Amino acid sequence: MKPSIIFMVFLILITISSCNDETILPKPKAMLRLEYERPSAQSIETDYFRFDSNKEAVVNQKSSRSIILEYPEMKATIFMSYRKVDDDIKNLISDAQKLSYEHAAKADGIRPRAYEDDLSKVYGAFFEVRGDAASQAQFYVTDSLNHFVTGSLYFKTRPNYDSIYPAAVYLQQDMGRIMESLRWK
Repeated sequence: MKPSIIFMVFLILITISSCNDETILPKPKAMLRLEYERPSAQSIETDYFRFDSNKEAVVNQKSSRSIILEYPEMKATIFMSYRKVDDDIKNLISDAQKLSYEHAAKADGIRPRAYEDDLSKVYGAFFEVRGDAASQAQFYVTDSLNHFVTGSLYFKTRPNYDSIYPAAVYLQQDMGRIMESLRWK
C-alpha cells in the first residue's frame, strides 16, 4: 500500500502545481530591424548642376554628365545622368517615364509624385516602385529649357521587397533631398 500512497501524493502534487494561469505560447519569429542614422548632407557639384547628397554615399563622378552615389552598407547605388535639352523635352520626359514603368511587370505598384520648385526652376517627378522590381525608385528633374537630370536606385542584390524595404525607404528620402536641393548652373 505504501507505493500507492506515494503515487497518489505525487499525482496530487503534480495536479496542484500544474494549475496556474500561465499559458505557454511559442515565440513569434524574430524580424531583423534595420535602422539608419539621420543623414547629414554634403554638397556635390558638376559642370551643369549642384545638389546635396548624404555623406554616407561614396560619390563617383564618371564625367560631368554622370554621377554614381554608392551606399556600401546597404549595397545600393543611385545612378544619375545629365542631358542637355535640345528641343526634345517631350522625348526626354517620355523616355524617363517609360523607364520607370518598365518595372511594372515585377512591381506591386508604382506611385508617381510630381515635383515643382518655381523659385529654382526645377520641375519633375518621383516614382516610388513597390514590389520585387529591379529599381525601387526613379526620378527626373528639368528646367524645361536647357537641363534634364534622371536618377535611378538599384540594389546589388536580388530584389526581395520585404528585405530591402527599410533601405529603400531611406534611399528614397535621399533621392527626395537630391531633387529638392538641385540647382542649375
